[in-house]
Amino acid sequence: MTATARYIAPGRSTALFNAAIAGLTRLGVSVWGSRVLAVRGRTSGEWRTTPVNLLTVDGERYLVAPRGVTQWVRNIRVAGGGELHVGRRTEAITVTELADADKPALLREYLRRWKFEVGVFFDGVDASADDATLRAIAPGYPVFRVLPA
Repeated sequence: MTATARYIAPGRSTALFNAAIAGLTRLGVSVWGSRVLAVRGRTSGEWRTTPVNLLTVDGERYLVAPRGVTQWVRNIRVAGGGELHVGRRTEAITVTELADADKPALLREYLRRWKFEVGVFFDGVDASADDATLRAIAPGYPVFRVLPA
């Protein structure tokens, strides 16, 4: 498996955790910045949803895919955007995927904030990692800048 095709399928505990976070977020309770991301399926055109952590750094917002090239990543690459939901609030968004060289500081901040939740997907790399280490793993972690549609 190449780093750019890296994908870690959710296990049963991850699926249960994601369902709980998505449920709370749909009720309007954002857990550590959680949102429900809705993206049109690249084949079906139907809306697909998944809970995500919305990272804000220096006033810019980002989505990071800690499990790699997931279905939401594949869909958002084709769709170019989607919607972020918290409770009844819906925000239409567009996204731009970042180059690997632009990811280290964002991956560090993502790990600093959510290591307890996503650290298992980073194979021992944490927020204290140097830029060279973060650049080395960057191809396996898609990152998107989020903008209003």
